[in-house]
Amino acid sequence: MALSSPLPSGAAPYLRIAGVTKLFGSFSALKEISLAINAGEFVCFLGPSGCGKTTLLRAIAGLDVQTTGRIEQAGRDISRLPPSERDFGIVFQSYALFPNLTVVDNVGYGLRSRGMKRAAIAARVGELLQLVGMPESGAKYPAQLSGGQQQRVALARALATSPGLLLLDEPLSALDARVRVRLRHEIRGLQRRLGVTTVMVTHDQEEALTMADRIVVMNHGTVEQIGTPSEIYRKPATAFVADFVGTMNFLTAVHAGSGQVRFAGQSFSCAADGLAADTPIYLCIRPEDVAVRNVGASTVNVVRVEIASLDFLGSFCRATLRPAGAGSNGEEIVADFSINLMRDLGLGAGHSLSVALPPDRLRVYPRG
Repeated sequence: MALSSPLPSGAAPYLRIAGVTKLFGSFSALKEISLAINAGEFVCFLGPSGCGKTTLLRAIAGLDVQTTGRIEQAGRDISRLPPSERDFGIVFQSYALFPNLTVVDNVGYGLRSRGMKRAAIAARVGELLQLVGMPESGAKYPAQLSGGQQQRVALARALATSPGLLLLDEPLSALDARVRVRLRHEIRGLQRRLGVTTVMVTHDQEEALTMADRIVVMNHGTVEQIGTPSEIYRKPATAFVADFVGTMNFLTAVHAGSGQVRFAGQSFSCAADGLAADTPIYLCIRPEDVAVRNVGASTVNVVRVEIASLDFLGSFCRATLRPAGAGSNGEEIVADFSINLMRDLGLGAGHSLSVALPPDRLRVYPRG
């Protein structure tokens, strides 16, 4: 599987990671990671706790130098350079603002350490505070700001030196849900305006899906899949990605050969290339892809079900469907029904109906 999407003809990646491994004693936190990030891209490292995503970000920053492998930025080998000699700005989950400095002094800290003149620093800080929507807050101290405001200040400080690379280490996880939603749109909009190459670590799949140009899904120190949010969600390459990103039905089935699988005592059409007949598989489908309308005699992959339960979730109901017949072994299918569908068909718990599992929405993974 290719670990990165093709670059434009003749273009080199802005950030190249080649064969990066990181050992902590005998534990491998990163295992031969290779990927390429284009200039101006917003890339998210996504995965559960302990998957290696923060370790990889810290290796890029030089905060935890990799054991083996090579990292290049803009064609320059930075593999063994200290953080001070690398071209990046970083925003941490904890903000890491100096509590005894005002907003102006926090944002201008890196500029002062570079010996920039006072007037130039004041102009740059004013520009950045305007950029992050806090032009009137320069004289305040961090304790006088909300969590969202502190994160904006941290972002302004990271951008102060006009870095070629912006690193974001779970920058929104300490904020409440409503502030997170607002800030992720603000950060994405700001990144697009500036065109700065950005790498963000997150365990929040919604953040990754809404913010990233591409997502790197990680697990146990390896890359499971790299792709656009649509590719990751619609065409998960492994069972782990299918399970970690979004909600997925995992139905116990058997590959029957010739594009057929057996589930619930009947055959379903489904592409399952490369698998031998009688291979145990998981037949997977997203809840929103279970079809209910226009299911007729000519529809393929129809299964008769009973609605075992319904959970009201505002704009839709999540239904638990129990396939009819003796072949289902008690397995259930989760499906999302819109409120309009519920109203139009008069559906409720205990009702029986026919649903379809469209072949192009089914995914198959080996079981065991």
